[in-house]
Amino acid sequence: MSTLTIRLPDDTAQRLKSLAQSRGLSMNKLVEQLSAHALAAWDTENHFRAMAATGDVRKALGVLDRLDAADAASIKH
Repeated sequence: MSTLTIRLPDDTAQRLKSLAQSRGLSMNKLVEQLSAHALAAWDTENHFRAMAATGDVRKALGVLDRLDAADAASIKH
């Protein structure tokens, strides 16, 4: 496990603390979850771009469908 120190504007840090508290999470867990979400989106985009380069429209549309479902699920939480 790694330790990461980041600099944020005071208002951003306070808003993140409030968000973490509202979700019943520590700041560490909140940043971990936000990072996982960002990485999943990045992985999906890269996967989509790779499939798009092959010209397989059906597979590409399948990725978009899964991405839409994941976004809809994250909005509920």
